[in-house]
Amino acid sequence: MSALLSILLPLILQFTPQTDSLVFAKLDTMLTRYTEAIVPESVDVKKAECDFLISSVNDSTTTQHVALWLYDHYKDSPVMGEEAVAIHLWDNWFKPGTIKMRSEYDRFDAELFANFNRSTLLGMSAPVVTMQKPCGGKISIPQEGSFSILFFFDTSCGKCKLEAAVMPQVLENITFPARFYAIYCGHDKKEWRRFRSSFKVRNRNVKVIHAWDPEIESDYLRLYGVISTPRLYFTDKDREILGRRLEIESLAEIISYICNYYGQAQKQ
Repeated sequence: MSALLSILLPLILQFTPQTDSLVFAKLDTMLTRYTEAIVPESVDVKKAECDFLISSVNDSTTTQHVALWLYDHYKDSPVMGEEAVAIHLWDNWFKPGTIKMRSEYDRFDAELFANFNRSTLLGMSAPVVTMQKPCGGKISIPQEGSFSILFFFDTSCGKCKLEAAVMPQVLENITFPARFYAIYCGHDKKEWRRFRSSFKVRNRNVKVIHAWDPEIESDYLRLYGVISTPRLYFTDKDREILGRRLEIESLAEIISYICNYYGQAQKQ
């Protein structure tokens, strides 16, 4: 148990079913400090600390409040990878009914979030999906042997258009072998053709591969959590997920890091 948790827990145990919103606000402040303090810890440590904290509270009202606060925090955490903690809390506390969600809608949303994200957590092997190439042939995505960037987009999506416009500049900085999978999530062949003709990457280190699955036979929407577009993933040569649900700036940072790593390796 962390030092901060040893201080926080006795305070939580003082809460009673009659606790008012003002006191819960104070509890939320303590929980914020607690989660900030354990940011450097591994996801497994965060899961264990959350479980210990929840199981140590005797009052059901406070237990629910703490569990929901932790779930909300990790579900929407800006720290990439921490969403795995929210999925853990759903699987172990909310799904079995040990702790109730606020409403049936929230329960449905939590189950949907878990099912659409559990296949692509950091460190996992990216699911292999079979899609169609523009010529009609089949291709498995992603393939091993090189770093891969998976870009799920739709031509009717405004943010997708902005990212697609900036993407070639980001990919120009790659100094290592990489595959860029541009995965079209729409159904308009003409729009897809226009996109392919306008999307140009001149970096010879990057192989651009266009694909789609109009009938969703590969179940890629669930496997890669494509509830909305765009969605960006980055994997290593062995398909291990190094980045998920990335913003374009985060992708650029990962590319820069790997470029520097390769540069240092070549000097040795």
